[in-house]
Amino acid sequence: MVTRPLNPIRVGGEVDALCTKCELNLAHTILAMVGTKVIRVRCNTCGADHQFRGTQPLQKATSFAAPKKASTPRTTAAERVVLNFEEQLKQKNQVGARLYSVKETFKLDDVVDHPTFGRGFVSAVRGDKVDITFRTFDKTLIHGRTPPPDPAAS
Repeated sequence: MVTRPLNPIRVGGEVDALCTKCELNLAHTILAMVGTKVIRVRCNTCGADHQFRGTQPLQKATSFAAPKKASTPRTTAAERVVLNFEEQLKQKNQVGARLYSVKETFKLDDVVDHPTFGRGFVSAVRGDKVDITFRTFDKTLIHGRTPPPDPAAS
């Protein structure tokens, strides 16, 4: 019998399960979990992916956090307001939209036209970097860079 070191029950961990292809109880890698319940595994012998078939492994509770205090009431869905990209962009001054360049300097809420990513707005400024929110993603770009002096001009 081969003994394996204790492995935490998590995605990427190992668990023994019945392999439907090998028709044996073998070691499997955990691919998906819902809470502490193993859902999908991959056989380490034949590589087949399938639903977990076996007894759920014991999950040892390991929490080093302080005991929870009385919880504060959560906000309901009606109290939350989520603005999509178009609504956020409407609140910005689009008339002053500038073409993106590493030489340009941007500030928070500036509207930027990028030649590849399209129109977006500055959501954060960190030194020589800006986070720009575009329609489908956020991108960190460089700004405010000056070119090095031309040695031939001296």
